Amino acid sequence: MSKMQAARLHEVGPTFTIDQIDIPSCGANDVLVEVKACNVVPNLRNVIERYPTWFPYLPLPKLPAIYGLDAAGVVKAVGSHVHGVKPGDRVYVNPGRSCGSCHACLRGEHLNCTAFTFQGYFGFGPGSQRVFEDYPYGGFCEYMTAPVGGLVKLPESITFEQGCRFGYLGTAYSALKKANVGAGQTVLINGATGTLGLGAVMLALAMGATKVLGMARNKTLLERVRQIDPSRVYVLSIGDEPIEEWVQGHTGSLGADVFIDAVGPGAPHQISVSGIQALRRGGRMVDIGGMSEDLPLPMFKLMCFQISVIGSLWFSVAEGQDMAEMAAAGTLDLTIFDQEVFPLSQVNEALDALEDRKGGFTNVVVTPGR
Repeated sequence: MSKMQAARLHEVGPTFTIDQIDIPSCGANDVLVEVKACNVVPNLRNVIERYPTWFPYLPLPKLPAIYGLDAAGVVKAVGSHVHGVKPGDRVYVNPGRSCGSCHACLRGEHLNCTAFTFQGYFGFGPGSQRVFEDYPYGGFCEYMTAPVGGLVKLPESITFEQGCRFGYLGTAYSALKKANVGAGQTVLINGATGTLGLGAVMLALAMGATKVLGMARNKTLLERVRQIDPSRVYVLSIGDEPIEEWVQGHTGSLGADVFIDAVGPGAPHQISVSGIQALRRGGRMVDIGGMSEDLPLPMFKLMCFQISVIGSLWFSVAEGQDMAEMAAAGTLDLTIFDQEVFPLSQVNEALDALEDRKGGFTNVVVTPGR
């Protein structure tokens, strides 16, 4: 077999076309993965329809392009220089790609590479187009190539549908690690019912946080978040009570140790400012949602209270492996997702299904290799 099916975008807009193209061959340091599941991330429609005008400085792959950010599957072939991975291995493909030779890469800071790029999604610098050319296959196809260093090995206990959720989970996990979350701490999460925010709730609990304070608007979804662990999770429907007073009421007037802001570009800045104001002395705010409004921050207070404001973009392969081992050990429960699965031929219907999801609990997936 030399051909495969791939969903390709031929023009800016919401419609993919199912094409038949050649199965790629892998380079010396690459692997060929048979894609079993690929997450349809909630932001995908924005990327393919609005990013050319919203964020023209973020490179997109040349058309026709194969999108698909988060893929999981089975290794089918390995390059001649690959020794630690073998055909048959179950893997998640971390799509973060870097040039490997710039100042940041040589220091091991691959996410700070000026050419950092999401395979099958979008890039962050002028070097991204070369990365797209080297790795032109996202997860919306039957087979994709990836560098061996980009793989997270999945234990048998993790389904492919669960594994392809690792992108958003990993984004939350890396943010929590940057904030040094652990036992005895209280974590405040804005957007706790969304895809990023729900992951932050799950992982904060898995990392031993004593209390998780989740904020959002949908009371029904908030109650479902609370039921994940009623003894440690407390929820607030925004507008029901002033945020700072609510946080102080759950922390003995101390304030939260960590604030994770997981709301997206269209969110108002007032809630984020209130979250920062609800931190204790020495508290840390980490942004993973990418809210686009500027924040009017009281810099003198931040200095005096030693409060940190941190941006966190993605996660490393090592952090992805951490999550796989946490799930295998049972500390990270991946069974809470409602799986909505579509064959590759219905990728456009899968994109439409994003509009009706039940917050972060809904996991929309296409299955090219089924």
